Amino acid sequence: MLDIQLFRHDIGAVAAGLAKRGVALDTVRFEALERERKDIQTRTQELQNRRNVVSKQVGAAKGRGEDATALLAEGAGLGDDLRRLEGELDRVQGAQREFLLDLPNLTHETTPVGRSSDDNVEVRRWGAPRAFDFAVRDHTDLGEGLGLLDFAAAAKLSGARFSLLRGDLARLHRALAQFMLDTHTREHGYVEHYTPYVVNAETLVGTTQLPKFEADMFSVRKGGQEGEGEKLYLISTSEITLTNTVRGEILPAESLPIRLTAHTPCFRSEAGSYGKDTRGMIRQHQFDKVEMVQIVHPSESYEALEQMTRHAETILQRLGLPYRVMALCTGDIGFASAKTYDLEVWLPGQGAYREISSCSNCEAFQARRMQARFRNAQGRTELVHTLNGSGLAVGRTLVAVMENCQRADGGIDVPAALVPYMGGVDVIGARR
Repeated sequence: MLDIQLFRHDIGAVAAGLAKRGVALDTVRFEALERERKDIQTRTQELQNRRNVVSKQVGAAKGRGEDATALLAEGAGLGDDLRRLEGELDRVQGAQREFLLDLPNLTHETTPVGRSSDDNVEVRRWGAPRAFDFAVRDHTDLGEGLGLLDFAAAAKLSGARFSLLRGDLARLHRALAQFMLDTHTREHGYVEHYTPYVVNAETLVGTTQLPKFEADMFSVRKGGQEGEGEKLYLISTSEITLTNTVRGEILPAESLPIRLTAHTPCFRSEAGSYGKDTRGMIRQHQFDKVEMVQIVHPSESYEALEQMTRHAETILQRLGLPYRVMALCTGDIGFASAKTYDLEVWLPGQGAYREISSCSNCEAFQARRMQARFRNAQGRTELVHTLNGSGLAVGRTLVAVMENCQRADGGIDVPAALVPYMGGVDVIGARR
């Protein structure tokens, strides 16, 4: 959530910043709410002053032995008026909060300005796409050819956009997650967590999935009856749970930075994406991800963003997967982010680079919603900065390994980094 003081001090600058993202700020609406708020607070102050005067007059009258009935009645009426104004102020401030909750973050000055993904800027690339001397298959043909990837069975169980893995392919999926967690915890300083997969609405407000993106979430009710009990949501990423661990906290400065990681399933309704990536495992309702989250001092968040991006790159490099790093433009960046790098891995089956990780600095945008703070050197509380990044999306990494490491005989070479996690198996589907 943006700082309301920015709107009060220079709403034109806020409007210009949001315009870079293609968002038109309703300045008339905000200014109307501000006028109403100021009017209520002015009237409240006037009534409080009058009540103080009346209170003194009551005391003076009683001291002189005079009848104070009229003054007491006026004081009681003033109290009723103040309570009514308090309710009006709560209503207006609630409307202002709803107004702010609907607006995305302002982007950092180094975020490229653009309208769509076509305007994203390549920062660097690593590795060269492999030259094959046989006809390249995509992961769907490879997995189904081996009998290890079954979309028909998944559809029978759950419907479209689900997959079922068997045998060594399921084992490779598990190996990837374990390899990612081991790298991030042993080498990059992240603390592994096991988090809930189901969260309440307040948690999703903290990391910005609610209220704006409720359609993208799967929800359930406690007790299982329609309309009964608290509405809960399946997480779309463990960024949600990891980041919210500091919600409502005042952290000691010396505890920063905090680095957290978790391997969880992720559930997304993919609202608005129907017709996109309908083949294969690229866009699923359920997938696994190893997430990285950092909670840092504001002065260190952009250094942390570069660091986190390198952490995600380490996984791709050790798997030998060619990729490129893209700086997302203002028209393509996520709602909460001030600056984002996407890692896009080369997929031979598609002949294209596809996103496999997104690393973002949200600055204080999430922290303001969560009231996640630390105590600075002056002893005052200050909002932390939050960052998140995929380290990596496990299913998409599996796709990339399958397609980049495919063999002419339809088998898949296991990257050397994963062989220990596979019990020594170095080829899937090899003729024996």
